[in-house]
Amino acid sequence: MSTIKIPELSLVVLMGATGSGKSTFAKKHFKPTEIVSSDTCRGLVSDDENNQAASSDAFALARYVVGLRLKRGLLTVVDATNVQEEARRDWIKLAREYHVLPVAIIINVPEKVCVERNKLRSDRNMGPHVIPQHISQLKRSFKKLKYEGFRHIIELRSQEEVDTVAGIIRDPLYNNKKQETGPLDIIGDVHGCYDELTQLLTSLGYTDNGTTWLHPAGRKAVFAGDLVDRGPKIPEVLKLVMSMTKAGAAYCVPGNHDVKLMRWLNGKNVQPKHGLEQSIAQLSNETPEFREEVKRFIDGLVSHYMFDDGKLVVAHAGLKENMQGRGSGAVREFCLYGETTGEIDEFGLPIRYNWASEYKGKATVVYGHTPVPQAQWLNNTIDIDTGCVFGGSLTALRYPERELISVKAAQVYCEPVRPLDYKAPVAELNLQHENDHVLDIADFTGKQIVETQYGNNITIREENAIAALEVMSRFAINPKWLIYLPPTMSPSKTSILDDYLEFPTEAFEYYKENGAGKVVCQEKHMGSRAVVIVGKDEDAIRKAFGIIDEGIGTVYTRTGRAFFNEKATEQALLQRLNIALTVSGFYERFNTDWVCLDTELMPWSAKAQALLETQYAAVGSAATHALAEVCEVLGQFARRSGAAEELIDTYQARQAEAGLFVEAYQRYCWPVNSLEDYKLAPFHILATEGKQWTTENHEWHMEEIKRVCLADPAILVATPYRVVDLDDAASVQATTDWWLTLTEKGGEGMVVKPYNFITTNKKGLIQPAIKIRGREYLRIIYGPEYTESQNISRLKARGLGAKRGLAFREFALGVEGLKRFTAKEPLRRVHQCVFGVLAMESEPVDPRL
Repeated sequence: MSTIKIPELSLVVLMGATGSGKSTFAKKHFKPTEIVSSDTCRGLVSDDENNQAASSDAFALARYVVGLRLKRGLLTVVDATNVQEEARRDWIKLAREYHVLPVAIIINVPEKVCVERNKLRSDRNMGPHVIPQHISQLKRSFKKLKYEGFRHIIELRSQEEVDTVAGIIRDPLYNNKKQETGPLDIIGDVHGCYDELTQLLTSLGYTDNGTTWLHPAGRKAVFAGDLVDRGPKIPEVLKLVMSMTKAGAAYCVPGNHDVKLMRWLNGKNVQPKHGLEQSIAQLSNETPEFREEVKRFIDGLVSHYMFDDGKLVVAHAGLKENMQGRGSGAVREFCLYGETTGEIDEFGLPIRYNWASEYKGKATVVYGHTPVPQAQWLNNTIDIDTGCVFGGSLTALRYPERELISVKAAQVYCEPVRPLDYKAPVAELNLQHENDHVLDIADFTGKQIVETQYGNNITIREENAIAALEVMSRFAINPKWLIYLPPTMSPSKTSILDDYLEFPTEAFEYYKENGAGKVVCQEKHMGSRAVVIVGKDEDAIRKAFGIIDEGIGTVYTRTGRAFFNEKATEQALLQRLNIALTVSGFYERFNTDWVCLDTELMPWSAKAQALLETQYAAVGSAATHALAEVCEVLGQFARRSGAAEELIDTYQARQAEAGLFVEAYQRYCWPVNSLEDYKLAPFHILATEGKQWTTENHEWHMEEIKRVCLADPAILVATPYRVVDLDDAASVQATTDWWLTLTEKGGEGMVVKPYNFITTNKKGLIQPAIKIRGREYLRIIYGPEYTESQNISRLKARGLGAKRGLAFREFALGVEGLKRFTAKEPLRRVHQCVFGVLAMESEPVDPRL
């Protein structure tokens, strides 16, 4: 028994005369979905698999299906005779188009075997000349296959050989390191800068054991190519990298300079310029054995690598999405050189086409090749060639942390032809915000499916996406600010107590039942939800958000609209917050120049004035005046007749309830005549430079925010909170009493959250927060008379399923959006999540919940 090895991603072209057993072989060794049969395609287009007149349409269908499968990276088998060169030409063309390796498996059994098999098929009637003609054409093809482009050719010369094939082994491509999840340290172009390389490795935590460099925690280095040329210690760099790769402590991809050196070592006619002359001179002092070892090392390097289940790609000059994990000459060429526009710049160098500006792949692509002053993120790609040999720095990207570590070059070893700080023409602009000025509407219309880390895939319906787009396009602030929209918050299960619609007991029971043994209870401020972004200065905002001339930050509502009508008021408030952040040492502790906060901004009337005037105040005023007059008239009537006493009691009760309603909303309203009449209560530190803080527990958030608030208590409010052990009855009761005290004084209530910001159980994510609103506050929501027995009984039947589901999904989207922004993903990816939250707000859910 024998096995056949083929590349895991390939186009397998079966070849053989009719009756040779190709279809039987295919069915035995490949999945049914992998096989594209010409006979089946004839049947699909004509209802007759033997209808040769339908062959043209059948092969058009086959080519279409094969193309779609190769586009999706699926091994595909073509089951047809394929004995003619023109028949094979289309398959070779498709393989090249999708950068997969073409494989020929030839079933070359004797003519008599084919004849006997065809006699057994009553549905097939072919002339006696067909099989001999096929066999003749097959034999003439043998010498041509390699030149046609087939990289693997397997011939089975007899039925015995066919029968002894035990299976097909699918060899992973050399670039497939998807099982390597890291952590990894990807290092940019070294160009012989050995001293800086060892310094960088030391900074990354690697140590020299005398033989090679290793990391004590098992991290591995990935060298992005161009180890040689221009620099002062090229042999030393080669020895270090070769020893690390040999020891399994590093991977390396080739750079164009490395390949050019290999060609010179192979005796090719290569011009010794662009730094190659330094490599030649320095290697001339090494032994012939070492030079031979270098030649074999470079020759064995793979064009690119895919790591971490395809989430990370490393290639010297970068790589388009449709080339990742593929193997072809075009792929290798792109990995080494990228693309050029065909134009030459003022320095005589080719202008490179900025493939990254159009990149929309899911994998993060890390590359070098084009030196830049600082590592530059663009559309989930990053150029980490920071021109060490030109006096810049040597940079590494830590993965999955996405942290950049750099060491400054000791000197300028080679004067660059084009200055490092040269502002490239439009074709080479490589800053994320330069490509985020205009968003493509196609990315936000139609049905959307958003992948999230904690909520699986979340579907946004087309009609909801249209509603969100309408709001964002007409009313939203500069979209570059919109990195997060807060989720809705679900109330708890309805209380079993007669006089309460909401009570802490049900929230505590929910979290205990779902595995959260400890919760944090925060006082709920009656203000308006506001997202606040503030930076040290305008330059910090420009670098982080690509926004110019809009101040040091912004304050926006949970629907993405500007919170303040007057920019001056907004910026004055942000300046106060900025000073508090500076004085409290926040920027230094968090190693950032900006922060995004989730807050409550008070008073409620500052943003809800129109709502107060048209809804609450109107109801309160009408009820107060009307009921006062009714009670007065009923009083006059009662003095003449005792029959009105019960009616008077009813309307006096309603008058009292109307008074409570007015008192309830007036507690949250006060005049704003100066900046200090505003109160800002932050409760989440959402994100800072390169980091989202959903990994920290809520107690940590409260304590860090308190330090900032103490720096300016005139406008910043540190939210009171309690940590509750749900297994401690005394702790639960004390917090329930605290809630009762808050609400009896007119407070809105509290928010109960699991101790950890993100908490999951076997079923997945549990509610991130549950609000427990006070009895009198709910009077604002449900109306003055909601506490009457007949009304509260009806309200207790409210359904919470839709609201809870919405809270889950919006929370997952919000966290995902922050993750994408801090990971330097393009704005369209961040806005998938932001639009998703806004779209879900158009779901038909009771707004009172």
